Amino acid sequence: MAKSSSRIKILRTVTFVVLAIITVRLFAIQIIEHDSWVAKANQQHTLLETITAKRGEIYMMDGGEPVPVVLNQTTYQVIIDPAVTDKDALKDVLESYAKDYVSADLDEVYAVEGLRYYIVARNVPYRTAQQIAEKVNDGELSSVWLKSSNQRVYPEGEMASTLLGFVNADGIGQYGVEGSLNKILSGKDGMIKTISDVNNVALSIGSDNIKIPAEDGKSVVLSVDRGLEKGIEEIAAAHIDNTAASNAAVLVMNPNTGEILAMTSLPNYDPANYGHVDSAADYINQVTEVPYEPASICKNFTFSAAINEGKMTAETTYFNQGFEIIDGWKIMNAEQRESIYGTITMKTALYWSLNTGSMHALMLLGDSNSEITQIGRERLYDYYHNKFRLGQATGIELIEAEGYIEDPNEGWGRNSTYANMTFGQNLGITMLQTAAAFSAVINGGYWRTPTIVKGTMQGNTIIPLEGIDREEDHILTEETSATMRDMLINNRNYKVRGGIDRLGYAIGGKSGTAQVIVNGAYDNTMSNLVGSYIGFVGPADELPQYVIMTKMWGAGAALSGGEAQDLFDSLSNYVINYLKIKPVL
Repeated sequence: MAKSSSRIKILRTVTFVVLAIITVRLFAIQIIEHDSWVAKANQQHTLLETITAKRGEIYMMDGGEPVPVVLNQTTYQVIIDPAVTDKDALKDVLESYAKDYVSADLDEVYAVEGLRYYIVARNVPYRTAQQIAEKVNDGELSSVWLKSSNQRVYPEGEMASTLLGFVNADGIGQYGVEGSLNKILSGKDGMIKTISDVNNVALSIGSDNIKIPAEDGKSVVLSVDRGLEKGIEEIAAAHIDNTAASNAAVLVMNPNTGEILAMTSLPNYDPANYGHVDSAADYINQVTEVPYEPASICKNFTFSAAINEGKMTAETTYFNQGFEIIDGWKIMNAEQRESIYGTITMKTALYWSLNTGSMHALMLLGDSNSEITQIGRERLYDYYHNKFRLGQATGIELIEAEGYIEDPNEGWGRNSTYANMTFGQNLGITMLQTAAAFSAVINGGYWRTPTIVKGTMQGNTIIPLEGIDREEDHILTEETSATMRDMLINNRNYKVRGGIDRLGYAIGGKSGTAQVIVNGAYDNTMSNLVGSYIGFVGPADELPQYVIMTKMWGAGAALSGGEAQDLFDSLSNYVINYLKIKPVL
């Protein structure tokens, strides 16, 4: 009896302690931790759903009208609850209807403990989604949801892919226009927050319901002409096939407005299957993102600077001995022939693309007839970097690199460095920077911010983009520009190229053949060369209407400015015919 009484006392004590613990815990939950537990309860019965904004489309111009080149297509995601959805049944359905859209390894998904939500297929077309939905409705599958989404569609295929870019699996624009204008194109997602029942079905009751509508992205209209872009890519691809080049890049712009009419880097890729490339380098826009040495094309800028400063004219003479010794380095002309040795004009020097001519222009800039001076270096830097904006971003609405222009005074061997810069080596500038500067040389002297976006589509109206600063700066005199146009037309062998008589048109330009740096030094074997050409097209005796720049290169390939000029010739003839530029006879 005593033992039984003792057991009862122990039981009462234990019960009292347990009740005391429960009481304390209830007090903590109901009073001290009240707000925290209410929040957890609400979370279990609150449905949060993102309302995905519709991504804006991308247009190009065609016959003066905007036409879509990047569209949206409604597709579906297949979402499962691995804790409930039968894996074998799911595998059978996906294999039967959606095997091309599966985005997950089901064995790995089901191996994760506690996983209750996973997307197993993406970009599923409407008809396929219907077939899966029927299996769910028939009871063959459970806890499977279909969520609509937008898939990016590129009806033009690979055309202009390095310009347009792509949208990744997370809906974020990458590279090209898709990347640089992602914020404008993507818009802003909305949200629904409401009370849900035990089956996660939204209820219409509750004072805390929130619905924030999505703000759809804006559609962007490019200044690029679709037909011109397509034709230029086909011509450039044909020239790659007929040369040692593996790559080519082309830019066509209006020098009087800064508008881009065509821009391409070849080879292209399929933006709808952007993962099928050899490397991320295939996505790069060579026109805007890659600084390089355009070689003798830069003689245009050196000559323009000396003429504009009143230091020389086209008829100014100097003695050409085929080389100059600068800082102990012998810098030679590529062209060595007896007929151009001796006293020649600067016009002749540009025609034969003589390095001694551009170095002499630098000497004249420094108020000397025989040596490069600090004043000359500083003046050339001012023109290259400050006036022509070389080595710095242009402000176009695309991703672009800055490049560099060497300081005129800091560093070893400034005279030899600047001697090389007069013919486009020892610097890094993009094709776009080069074309914008060249436009100022031939358009009357105006540097203008390049632009590739006409605006956004609102209904049938194109609205200019806000917050875009476009500059215009008169950096050269009309007389300097006119002199340079005449000299560049002279370079074109009197308007006749490729067997096609182009009398009545003003066609001028300049080539460049650049050595490639291999292991930190220029390859003097000349087995690696990059060829470039830049020129203008328009009716005779009028300001040029179009600037065309070409670049050709390839690993281990020796491409000259002549091959880039051949591509320019084909393109200029195409531009004249496509844009119906009438000659002045």
